[in-house]
Amino acid sequence: MSATVTLWRPIGPEELALIEQSGMRAFPPRLPQQPIFYPVTTREYAIKIARDWNVLASGSGFVTRFEVDADLLARYPVETAGGRAHQEYWIPAEEMDAFNAAIVGAIEVTDQFGQEA
Repeated sequence: MSATVTLWRPIGPEELALIEQSGMRAFPPRLPQQPIFYPVTTREYAIKIARDWNVLASGSGFVTRFEVDADLLARYPVETAGGRAHQEYWIPAEEMDAFNAAIVGAIEVTDQFGQEA
């Protein structure tokens, strides 16, 4: 069994509905205007995005936690977006099938903000 890395993903209600349709096993394909999938490295950063951006954009924000195979994740460098506390991976949209296949276990909702909370 390979090692895994815990990642976090802030999402809105529409993305949550699509994840639920997958049985909590996969993130949906990116839309044409979304060439990159951005999972983040800490719960705190995901909470900030879900609370401050997703709630404003859609009325609700959620934080998901999931495990990814470490070998697959090693293909991608950790990117810093604005400061040391804001670290994320940039997964190209065309690699989402491989990324989803590397998720180990279920995607869990850990935090909720806004109307759905």
